[in-house]
Amino acid sequence: MRLDKYLKVSRIIKRRTVANEACDAGRVFVNGKQARASYDVKEGDILELKLGERTIKAEILQVSEVVKKEQAADLYRMIEE
Repeated sequence: MRLDKYLKVSRIIKRRTVANEACDAGRVFVNGKQARASYDVKEGDILELKLGERTIKAEILQVSEVVKKEQAADLYRMIEE
């Protein structure tokens, strides 16, 4: 699954266009490397997002195309916030 779509499905970022813009601005890293929106995420990848003053770090536990709102947080595990 594409990184921008994963960020939206997991509800880390609410809209796919915003996720795409964050990737283009160089604020999203996967496994320590700057990632583009088209990056293919896999289970076990470590995401790092720099949103303003805040840095979010999470491990991808599951990749799923469709997820209910209540189950979105089960797709990842927060490492740091």
